[in-house]
Amino acid sequence: MDFWPEFLASSWGKEFVAGGFGGIAGIFAGYPLDTVRILQQNSNSGSAFNILRRLVATEGPQALYRGMGAPLASVTFQNAMVFQIYAILSRALDRSVPANDPPSYKGVALGGVGTGAIQSIILCPVELVKIRLQLQSTYHARSHQADRHKGPIDVARSILRREGLRGMFRGFAITVLRDAPAHGLYFWSYEYMREQLHPGCRKNCQESLRTMLMAGGLAGVASWVCCYPLDVAKTRLQAQSPSSIQKYNGIIDCFNKSVKAEGYSVLWRGLGTAVARAFVVNGAIFSAYEIALRCLFNNGSIQTENTI
Repeated sequence: MDFWPEFLASSWGKEFVAGGFGGIAGIFAGYPLDTVRILQQNSNSGSAFNILRRLVATEGPQALYRGMGAPLASVTFQNAMVFQIYAILSRALDRSVPANDPPSYKGVALGGVGTGAIQSIILCPVELVKIRLQLQSTYHARSHQADRHKGPIDVARSILRREGLRGMFRGFAITVLRDAPAHGLYFWSYEYMREQLHPGCRKNCQESLRTMLMAGGLAGVASWVCCYPLDVAKTRLQAQSPSSIQKYNGIIDCFNKSVKAEGYSVLWRGLGTAVARAFVVNGAIFSAYEIALRCLFNNGSIQTENTI
């Protein structure tokens, strides 16, 4: 009966709620662009604008949000875990910094790498379900009625039935390879950029909303650019299912066949869409997270200098 008041009074509870707000803000802000990115990566069917126009014309605007239930359902726990593990690891991996000071940039980078590797355990099945739904088209529905899924739970049940528990972790290795270094750069870039944009804010936490948006957006762009070829390969590997043609036998085979068939440019297909999405999403994530966290720790008041 007293669980929630006690939970929200703890640091873990506040991190959980703030992380949830950040994740939910990011999902709603960038999901349509994420759908376009996935479609670009898995085919060579044109520019982002042409794909967007064709998808909306044939299936309606709701098609841009297909598969959102899977990441939205898990986003609160996933983001709470990410931010809390990062806070612990960034301190634990560099104990030379006093407890009252912000973690060092070394601790931030190493903590981000560890966080990215750990969170892949949750993210891999969620993204697998999301990708399968996003790539489900009207044509696919007409030609493979048995494979038409109604939502994320239906997709997950189908994967478990046909491929077993192991099937839910298709693409796990490449997810770790993508997320570990990307998260290291992600958190380091955010901390570095916010300090450059608003000197001293890492200690006093009084940067403006504009700084949060810019630092979060730039951190998201940097992390995506560094790992994008791995993300393209991950999308193609996770798009495969027992009922589809098995084009690739692993990460290296996926890279070799993709480059041989479509050139090196395939490794960067959809980058523009991903970068635009990354800026919007991560600006929203860090802004919502920081504001929620300060609101919770300051009993509802937010202390910033020049909010917009």
